[in-house]
Amino acid sequence: MSVAATPIVRKRIGARPWLVGGLLVLLLFLLIFPALMLGSPVLSLGQLNEILFLNGGEKVPHLIVTELRMPRLLLGLIAGAALGLAGVLLQDSLRNPLAGPELLGVSSGASAVVAAITVFRLPFAFGLTPWLALVGGLMSGMVVILAMRRITNGARLALVGSAITALLNAVVISIISLGSPNDVAVLYLFLLGSLAGRTWDYVNLVWPWLVVCIPLALLCARSLNLLQLGDDMAEGLGLKVLRMRFLIALLSAGLVASVVAVCGPISYIALLAPHLARRILGTSDARQVLPVAALLGSALLVMADLLARLALSPVEMPVGVWTTLVGGPVLLVLLRRQMRSAKQ
Repeated sequence: MSVAATPIVRKRIGARPWLVGGLLVLLLFLLIFPALMLGSPVLSLGQLNEILFLNGGEKVPHLIVTELRMPRLLLGLIAGAALGLAGVLLQDSLRNPLAGPELLGVSSGASAVVAAITVFRLPFAFGLTPWLALVGGLMSGMVVILAMRRITNGARLALVGSAITALLNAVVISIISLGSPNDVAVLYLFLLGSLAGRTWDYVNLVWPWLVVCIPLALLCARSLNLLQLGDDMAEGLGLKVLRMRFLIALLSAGLVASVVAVCGPISYIALLAPHLARRILGTSDARQVLPVAALLGSALLVMADLLARLALSPVEMPVGVWTTLVGGPVLLVLLRRQMRSAKQ
């Protein structure tokens, strides 16, 4: 019997994956227009067409679209996909439906680096800050990842990750308390997660990581299906469980750290996208869930960013606020239904 056919992996008949994927691609295509047209100034479809395809239009709208809205849209698409994939990798490899980037300490590590640079006025060029945040996130994530070589119990591993995250969050709060009101204002946008003001420089920082990490994540589908069966059965089917779990966590850290370095810690996308994908598809087969969760992550983040830009215009709220306000209740509902289904 194949892994995809086992009762643990396939729970019920759901939507066809190609149909779901096609609809999500169509949704992402449709989101391009409001993302590039709406805001200040609001552009017509004719103006957008002139800017994108004829390289014309007035100077200010042209710069706004090509230098601000386009990189912001692209960053939302690739960052959302990365977070969706990271959520599937962590939840399936640890067999924990609440596993997310927070368990790796990556977000907190990157936040601590940015807070230290900002408050202590460390002599680093502004362009180096995302790179240093990336290093900080990877270093903090490595502590949890190395613990995976010695801890086989998923619950204990989650406790280790939570403890490290709590410690780093305390460090961030301590650093912020030493800063001035201006420092707090700067850190506020980063710590809540934001796509505002992101230019092509930020896209150029994150895309090399994701070009490597996203395909590798999709290649982990078979191993994730085996890990869902339990460690003993996975070992019996030839999978080196500890080694694979270590590699998957390292890959997840690379996905999350690159996003946090340029956007800040954006909550709930990594938790919510996998649950939505499994529910829509009617299966936990990672071969189907991984690509659909990536598309859902992109759609969720782009839609949340549109809300951040337009809901309280001209005031713009960080996108992390909207992902928390919308994603938190939705995730609770999904988990409640999942628990009911498990009892039946």
